[in-house]
Amino acid sequence: MTDHLIAIDQGTTSTRAIVFGADGRERGRAQEELTQHFPGSGWVEHDAEEIWQATLSVTRAALAAAGVGPAAVAGIGITNQRETVVLWERATGRPVARAIVWQDRRTAERCAELAADGVEPMVQARTGLLLDPYFSATKIGWLLDRVEGLRARAEAGEIAFGTVDSFLLWRLTGGRVHATDITNAARTLLFDIHRQDWDAELLDLFGVPRAMLPAVQDCAGLFGNTDPDLFGGGIAVRGIAGDQQAATIGQACVRPGMIKSTYGTGCFMLLNTGARPVASRNRLLTTIAYRLDGQTTYALEGSIFVAGAAVQWLRDGLRLIASAGETAQLATSAAADRNVYLVPAFTGLGAPYWDADARGAILGLTRDTGIADIVRAALEAVCFQTRDLLEAMAADGAAAPTNLRVDGGMTANDWTMQFLADTLSIPVERPVVTETTSLGAAALAGIGAGVLPGLEALESFWGLDRRWEPAMPGQERARRYAGWKDAVGRVRSR
Repeated sequence: MTDHLIAIDQGTTSTRAIVFGADGRERGRAQEELTQHFPGSGWVEHDAEEIWQATLSVTRAALAAAGVGPAAVAGIGITNQRETVVLWERATGRPVARAIVWQDRRTAERCAELAADGVEPMVQARTGLLLDPYFSATKIGWLLDRVEGLRARAEAGEIAFGTVDSFLLWRLTGGRVHATDITNAARTLLFDIHRQDWDAELLDLFGVPRAMLPAVQDCAGLFGNTDPDLFGGGIAVRGIAGDQQAATIGQACVRPGMIKSTYGTGCFMLLNTGARPVASRNRLLTTIAYRLDGQTTYALEGSIFVAGAAVQWLRDGLRLIASAGETAQLATSAAADRNVYLVPAFTGLGAPYWDADARGAILGLTRDTGIADIVRAALEAVCFQTRDLLEAMAADGAAAPTNLRVDGGMTANDWTMQFLADTLSIPVERPVVTETTSLGAAALAGIGAGVLPGLEALESFWGLDRRWEPAMPGQERARRYAGWKDAVGRVRSR
């Protein structure tokens, strides 16, 4: 039966593929780590060709692990690191430069110049976003202005732009399809989320030729068919969504008021606001959660740049730990009254601060501070930043959530999840399937292929694995969070 679904999940630190059955259960998977390039201070790049080769490799391996061929697959769903910029030649599909990653801060000065010109209110009103290097537009302009001859080639229609999903779709279809979905388009600073089209004034503001841009489609439908030579037969690409929107779907947050938080390289919290976009007064993002059959659902989003990346830094940068699995035991062994705070502003601060020039710091060090204290502070920082987002949502008028659904690699750390519940003073729920980003991509492919009837089917997929109840006394919670706010104030650039 043609009832299997493939999720291609191209993330910041790895590329994975998972084959699901139509019942939402995993049948096979494969994953490869992705090389990180740091050519300058605050610069982060990926090799798009490496991403493509890894995508081929893991998809083939996942199919083999599941024991199925292309004839048994109803569709592919793609989910991806958002905002990352890839430019490639239309004639060859070859990337013209390394991809500039969403974490990259090289265009901070350009964003500051635009803000000083007073254009941010207009940009925010149309896109729901803020002027920040996080988003795609200034990255595109940077490449066009610094790679010799590239702007002229782009204006002549020789160069294509896409977020990672669009680049993969192009290569999967043998260069026949240049398209993206609405959730990825909405993260570029070039897309009007109300009219739901590329905006001519924004293209002019950021110096991006329209000829470079992909077509924009719903999150589920027919995007194209893969080249038959890639997997032994053609497979329809039936769904695309940016990683956080895919996780929202995988968490079955499909009704207004439902909220999820994903803990991967960064932390991303999305609150479903239904058919009405909510303009934030507290520097959150108004974004598109998904669009199906032409019907758009919006969300409020808070984006934290560093979550799991802080643990990766402890391991690879400071070499304080050998693996992430050590952190829970170390945090448990640390004295709770040491009051050490780590502010992981390695690439600036995201929501609700949006301070591109802030830099990381460890505060409260004393002579008896040890490795366990620093590790605990890194885990606590993720929880404090999550509370920052919830407080901003509350200030924007969002109702207090009754629980928080969580996913991503860090949710395997039970100590962190308990501290998160304590910090937020609400229950935290981890689902049975924690690969919710991949599950959401597969679900979109299933909807696009007609294997799943619609989003309502997702609620039957979602199952509770564990629930953490808040246990910290209110006075202690307030004291710890006040210490965090003080620490953030000390690293702010403005």
